[in-house]
Amino acid sequence: MTNLWKTLETGPDAPETIHAVVECLKGDRNKYEYDKDIPAVVLDRVLHSNVHYPSDYGFIPRTWYDDDDPLDVLVLVKDQTFPGCVVEARPVALMKMDDSGEQDDKVIAVPTEDPRYDHIEDLADLPQQKQDEITEFFSTYKNLEDGKEAEILGWEDKQAAVDAIEHSQELYDEKF
Repeated sequence: MTNLWKTLETGPDAPETIHAVVECLKGDRNKYEYDKDIPAVVLDRVLHSNVHYPSDYGFIPRTWYDDDDPLDVLVLVKDQTFPGCVVEARPVALMKMDDSGEQDDKVIAVPTEDPRYDHIEDLADLPQQKQDEITEFFSTYKNLEDGKEAEILGWEDKQAAVDAIEHSQELYDEKF
């Protein structure tokens, strides 16, 4: 079985166009994670809080971030895809986040093959309501889990997302 994290390229034109490997689905409470050792998508847990993912969520292949995991990505979709789906996407923003003391930023991206998102190029194009929904989700999704908390540190533009992707590619190359 192919290891999507190690063998799939970061993107066809990374960091401007990336691959996103979907783990969690828009509208779902299941927290799936790609187990790099198996390799397969496994159920990590069901979210303890009564919230659901505001978009498809996963990781960017061949990246490693400051939290010792692949770089996280939220892909804005109208309809959910499926765990393990690879989506070609364009980064448009970065949400800065602290997760129990670790830097755990999220790249916000849009699918390149969905014309509904052609007009979204940067943070300024992302509706405030969508930003608020994502912020609310990540601010509260761990509230009922013992000893876990997340703090949103703010939103940054496309260039910050591109910089985070480049940083995560460098960390991946150094470590692996």
